[in-house]
Amino acid sequence: MAKRATKAARRKLNLALQGGGAHGAFTWGVLDRLLEDGRFDIEGISGTSAGAMNAVVLADGYHKAGAEGAREKLADFWRAIGRNWRFSPIQRTAWDVFMGNWSLDASPGFRLFDLVSRFSSPYDFNPLNVNPLLDVLKDEVKFSRVRACTEIKVFLAATNVHNGKVRIFETHEMAPEVVMASACLPHLFQAVEIDGVPYWDGGYMGNPALFPFFSETQSEDILLVQINPVERAETPRAARDILNRLDEITFNASLLREFRAIEFVNRLIGDGKLDNGEYKNIRLHRVAADEALKPLSASSKFNTEWQFLELLRDIGRAATEDWLELEAHKVGKEPGLVLEEEIAYRLDGPATPGGPRPHMQRALERLRAMMGR
Repeated sequence: MAKRATKAARRKLNLALQGGGAHGAFTWGVLDRLLEDGRFDIEGISGTSAGAMNAVVLADGYHKAGAEGAREKLADFWRAIGRNWRFSPIQRTAWDVFMGNWSLDASPGFRLFDLVSRFSSPYDFNPLNVNPLLDVLKDEVKFSRVRACTEIKVFLAATNVHNGKVRIFETHEMAPEVVMASACLPHLFQAVEIDGVPYWDGGYMGNPALFPFFSETQSEDILLVQINPVERAETPRAARDILNRLDEITFNASLLREFRAIEFVNRLIGDGKLDNGEYKNIRLHRVAADEALKPLSASSKFNTEWQFLELLRDIGRAATEDWLELEAHKVGKEPGLVLEEEIAYRLDGPATPGGPRPHMQRALERLRAMMGR
């Protein structure tokens, strides 16, 4: 590891963390490598669902003991998630374990859970509103420390069930219920009520929300950690795959709208039609899990085996290593993400040319070897 940069030399950076269930362990790997590298001061974090969990865990550890404290806290949190897996009724079959398949499509427990959630409400099949994640959060995160964190601003998105609008919870409002609201999938869990208002997963309206950075932080650079693929070459045919693709499209829709808004404002600033002193010329950067997670089915988002979480962490670290080597120098100078390409209507394939980068390629080879592909 390179020598840690002095505070004066570190560049400010905001982090935008998507949700994605157990795939949030990829984001853990990204955060772990960024904190280890030490070239950046994290000014703000916007998170949704699993991204919200990573955000509060990082803030808790950072306020306690800086970057190393944040790394340790993230490891402890995901280790606790992995421990809980042992008691889950949703497990891989022996054949899947033998074949190195991390998805749960063949799991009897998952199939039953999936069937029940399609035809019954969580108010019926889970009347006591049991959610093991809530217990993990309460055990692993000291929310008084998160609320007291002045080093990093935290913004968590949740969707107001009554009016359909996004609600952004800020650092001083952090509590277990806020994180659970941001991660509340309505077909699995009862709406989370905060001050009498019910909330569902923030991904429907902000996955993650970028707009808090425009007015609440100074940095004009945002690193997006993207878990949900924007594009897929194949047309889904199985019922479960169709629903998964619908979820991906839905959870990326708000992000693409923000891309369009940022590109529009940046263009007006570039044309001299808006004052750069009053409006921010946002520079977006991205570490994406597309190539790594595309081979995995949607059911793998429910797989919290420690070995799988470790693998996702390592893939996240590899993707970040590539970004640090090839893209990090752009922070503070130019965008790493070409928004015109991201929002353009294209008939000629994906926006990002080429295949995986070196570190990610090695991580993918390891994943494919374990899956027997």
